[in-house]
Amino acid sequence: MTDRPVIDTVVFDLGDVLVRWDPRGPFVARLAQEAVDAFLHEFDFRTFNLQQDAGRSWADARLELEQVAPEHVPAMDLFVQHFADSLVGPVPGTAEIVEDLAAAGVRLLGLSNWSAETFHLAEPAAPAIGLLEGVVVSGHEKLSKPDPRIYALLVERYGLDPARTLFTDDSPPNIAAAAAAGLDAVHFTSADDLRERLVARGVAIPRHVTVDGERFAVRPHGSGLALTWLSGPDPTYGFAIGSNDGSPIPEDVLAASIRSFLADIDPATGYLE
Repeated sequence: MTDRPVIDTVVFDLGDVLVRWDPRGPFVARLAQEAVDAFLHEFDFRTFNLQQDAGRSWADARLELEQVAPEHVPAMDLFVQHFADSLVGPVPGTAEIVEDLAAAGVRLLGLSNWSAETFHLAEPAAPAIGLLEGVVVSGHEKLSKPDPRIYALLVERYGLDPARTLFTDDSPPNIAAAAAAGLDAVHFTSADDLRERLVARGVAIPRHVTVDGERFAVRPHGSGLALTWLSGPDPTYGFAIGSNDGSPIPEDVLAASIRSFLADIDPATGYLE
């Protein structure tokens, strides 16, 4: 197998990778469900919204909607006015990945299809976005993924080596375009999967393991491993295991060590007895 270049930069899509997006949020308790369904599905708002990603203003969108589907103007007005309610918090686990990558000295960037007029609402909903060095926002650039030009712009603006840059996105067409641009493209399906793929590429962040429902971060420690009990009452607490001859610790030995640790925990305190 050909060795991969060392990853020195990770580029994140934002929507449904770092921040959860639910277009129904702005309508909760404000518009009848039948009208919401008609706007989002029968009218196909998602397709209409692609032009916002590509730089169209909401004022121009409203003018167009008045011509083609005036019955949906009230719904769009609500959507824009209450857009913050469509951002329903961080995607589970990805903030921790961003923090781990930052601690490891990996360069962090974003590339997002997002309206220029609402992008300022992203970071309050998912503060890990604030750890990114910069974000290429499609609405500002009037280019959107998967247009090859936006990947070229990203590479040029930040002086990236595509082969050393991992890009992750939840959209397969965007991933295919990124791969065609030479980036190490990873389809985002979950934070756990992304973490595994980063670790497999040699990125110096802890891997996570789950044993009997309990979750641990695993880091190299001398000739062995240091484990932090993430799902325990004190997420900084854990233990270490060593290797007498410096050889890798097998997964079954790791699991047995975790079970032994858990068996010795005082349930009243959450610490070793």
